[in-house]
Formats: sequence, structure tokens, C-alpha cells
Amino acid sequence: MARARSRIAGVISVFGELLITAGVLMGLFVVYSLWWTNVLADREADKQGSEVRDHWASAAPGALDTRDGIGFLHVPAMKNGEVLVKKGTDPKTLNNGVAGYYTDPVKSALPSDKQGNFSLAAHRDGHGAKFHNIHKLKTGDSIVFETKDTWYVYKVYKTLPETSKYNVDVLQPVPKESGRTKPGRYITLTTCTPVYTSTYRYVVWGELERTEKVDSARTPPAELR
Repeated sequence: MARARSRIAGVISVFGELLITAGVLMGLFVVYSLWWTNVLADREADKQGSEVRDHWASAAPGALDTRDGIGFLHVPAMKNGEVLVKKGTDPKTLNNGVAGYYTDPVKSALPSDKQGNFSLAAHRDGHGAKFHNIHKLKTGDSIVFETKDTWYVYKVYKTLPETSKYNVDVLQPVPKESGRTKPGRYITLTTCTPVYTSTYRYVVWGELERTEKVDSARTPPAELR
């Protein structure tokens, strides 16, 4: 009887140690996913952003260069600093702490286009989490996009806190789900929701209010000062 109890106690002890080990490993995985990937992504984003600005400094004025990144997104309400925007929304792009503009299933317009929907995606958690605070955006808030030669100033006019991840209508050139029915110059921000999941999509729509030419000092528009 004593031996049986000793064996049971041993099994329970080993099982308990395994649970503790599993708990530690899960904790480390969470730390990696939600903190360390942010550190790595921010480092890479800073590096890529510096390369884009260096390229701007050495390049002559001209058409928008989409090779390394088309510009920087500034959203004061999200308090996420400047966000480099590159082509595509695949993980290889977004995991580097940047935002990407859609090439499919609905092709994004570019800010310089006379009409269309400049539609972007970025992570909400991990990998830089550039759109983590998207829920803080409200009607009337500013979204500013910076290119080599131009500041594009948008104003938020509608948010959609939850929709299907398969709802591509939010990306259409005229995003009718936002209430607009005529062509214009729109911007759409999309990310996963709820926080720490990818079940649904959170959407914010804005409309171009004005543009400003970039001066030699790159003085930001009033919305960023």
C-alpha cells in the first residue's frame, strides 16, 4: 500500500512539474509573440524607413517610387509614430512593422490618384502592432500620409468596429458600406479584431481634405504639429 501511494505521489509530482514547464513555455511564447516580435519589427521598420528617406534625399523630383516604400502614415490618435507603407499585405511585408496597401482581392488606389480608395492593412498585435490603437480613431480625426513631395491630409468620417474578414466591399474604390456613393479620394485602414485574435476585421474610412507640398524643411501640416 505504501509503495502504491509513493508511486501515485511520484506520478502526481511529475505531472505537476510538466504542467509548470508547459505554463512557463506558454508564457515565453506569449512574450515572444506580443513583445519580442514588436521589438524585432520596430528595428526592421526603422531601418527600412531610414532607407526610404535616404533614397528621397538623393532622388530627383518625379513620379511616386513604389520600390522600397511609398511613404509614411501618421495617425495622431493612434499614437504609433510614423508607419512606413509598402506594397502588398502578405505576412512577409506586414511582419516587418509596416503597413501594406492592398494589391488583391481589390487593388488599392494610390494617394496621388485622382480618385479611388487608398486601402491599407497592418497588424494589431505583435510584429510592430502598428494599428493596435485603431479603436481610438473617431469621426473628424486626422490621418496624414507623407510622400517625398506631398502631404495628404484625410479626415475620418466612418468606423466599422467589426465585419467579416471576407468582406472585401470595404476596399472598393467607392466604399458604399461607409455611406459614400460617388467616386472620391478615400483612405481605408483595416486590421484584425478583437484584440489578440484574427476573427473579424476593424475598418476605418477617411476622405481626402487637402494636400500640401512638402517644403525644404519637411514642415509637417498643422495636424501633426
